[in-house]
Amino acid sequence: MKIVIEYEASWRNSFLDGDNNRKLPPSGREYLGSMTTLKKEGNFIQRSITLDTIMGVLNRLIGDQRKLYQTRNKLGSSTYFFEEIESKISFEDKPLLSNEIVYVRNMKGSTDQNSFTGMIKSQEPILSSDYSAELWGVLKLNLHELCDFIFNDVIVNKDIDSDPLVVCTLIENLESLKPIENTGCVSEVVDFLAKYFPGTIYLNNKGLVITSSLYCSALYVQLNRLSLRFDMSTALTKSGGISGISKRGFTKKDFMDRFTTGKKKILWGNPYMKKEKIKGQGEVTSMLTKASGQLEININVDQQKGQEIKELIENAGVSAFYLGKKGLAYVSKIRV
Repeated sequence: MKIVIEYEASWRNSFLDGDNNRKLPPSGREYLGSMTTLKKEGNFIQRSITLDTIMGVLNRLIGDQRKLYQTRNKLGSSTYFFEEIESKISFEDKPLLSNEIVYVRNMKGSTDQNSFTGMIKSQEPILSSDYSAELWGVLKLNLHELCDFIFNDVIVNKDIDSDPLVVCTLIENLESLKPIENTGCVSEVVDFLAKYFPGTIYLNNKGLVITSSLYCSALYVQLNRLSLRFDMSTALTKSGGISGISKRGFTKKDFMDRFTTGKKKILWGNPYMKKEKIKGQGEVTSMLTKASGQLEININVDQQKGQEIKELIENAGVSAFYLGKKGLAYVSKIRV
């Protein structure tokens, strides 16, 4: 028998990790649609029609609304109608594919890494105390001065405004610097900091030094040195660090959370797209794939069994359903 299904705007991407054929974890499946997550390898997931898709559709058409793994494992019922038939089912998908940018909602309540809300409080002790100029002045050192500061414990004498946005700009400028070769005084600084802060990584996967990480760690070196001359308790969080700044990097939302009257800005969603550089192609932008077309399902059974399946489908009366993710599908023809 043949079942012909027409479908429109079926999404061919997945925003969740895990497997449909397994029980849902207690905390749910992880959302993979955020801009940060999509940058990681393997998180831009493309889907196609598979036998599992077909079996899910067929079970839905005969009125079985359990998830496919529940149906196959006979959870909630002692029978699985297609148990002896799955090996006799084949299909042909005839899609017309298109790509477009869609805006997906992030329902996890994540916060924007680069935004904040409320008014700015610039008179916080960490920016207006006697130690502030020496602490944040580290960010204005050039590489030669940074090496001198690390090895010789020189006094940092740099003018800096007591404004959190100024500090943010300084760190963001450092983060925009390209990685540098691990040679000369830079190599010595890396070795020094690696012993000073065991477990902190300063090299990228190409063996180059991440410049901003040196400055972030240097802030903590300065923090320890200033503690011999000043009471640094006003600079530290409960965990003993600088809010929003680790020994390796910087998170703007956490840093500004200390200096604003509002809460962190909720991230409501983002365009579903991934930009990556591919050798020989340059920068490639991947977007959501939508498919419209026709799906033919062939079931190699005798006429009596085919007629039974047809009657089950007609009795269930399923008018329209999802095919994969989103989209609209319906049965246009059944031939026994």
